[in-house]
Amino acid sequence: MYSEDDLISLSAMQHLIFCERQCALIHIEQAWAENLFTAEGKIMHERVHEADRESRGKVRIEYSMWLRSFRLGLIGKADVVEFHRKPDLLKAGSEVWVPFPVEYKRGKPKKDNCDKVQLCAQALCLEEMLNIEVPCGALFYGKKRRRTDVTFNSALRQQTEDTAMRLHELIASGRTPKPVYMKKCDSCSLMKICLPKTIERKRSVKRYLSGVIRES
Repeated sequence: MYSEDDLISLSAMQHLIFCERQCALIHIEQAWAENLFTAEGKIMHERVHEADRESRGKVRIEYSMWLRSFRLGLIGKADVVEFHRKPDLLKAGSEVWVPFPVEYKRGKPKKDNCDKVQLCAQALCLEEMLNIEVPCGALFYGKKRRRTDVTFNSALRQQTEDTAMRLHELIASGRTPKPVYMKKCDSCSLMKICLPKTIERKRSVKRYLSGVIRES
């Protein structure tokens, strides 16, 4: 169990899977930069967070809900948590409100699990806070303009717990990993801070001077 002072932002889970160096730059070095993609994502989240709570029959909707897990050492806000009223399988004739987290993303579904892990982390927070199982949730992508349902199976839950552990190890180390350039770097807002194409190259002084002489 982690203490209040050890809690790390839920969003760092997504950053870590996307790129460990990006995660360290943001959460260790406190570096940040905006680009078109981050600005669009920020606007989308602000619109969601401005909404009030709603109630639609058997669905109650909470916006910008604070979550935390002392077991995983995470804290943050869920864009939307829907509470669906369903029959209580443990008590005949009774009903329970089952949480259904929904995370908003500006782009489209990614090839890796970074968004799914962030959403699953929200579900694990809800389970710890409310002492109720959260079986599934959804990711809403701005480009597709529709939801992608996510089931929190054992494999995704294990990946989420492993990611939380790796995250705390990275932050505790205080070290920022060296860059490794990949195609996804081109869309990262920290490209000019990270400099993956420049720092990744290991050129000796001798080779550098030889190149300068040849160019002259």
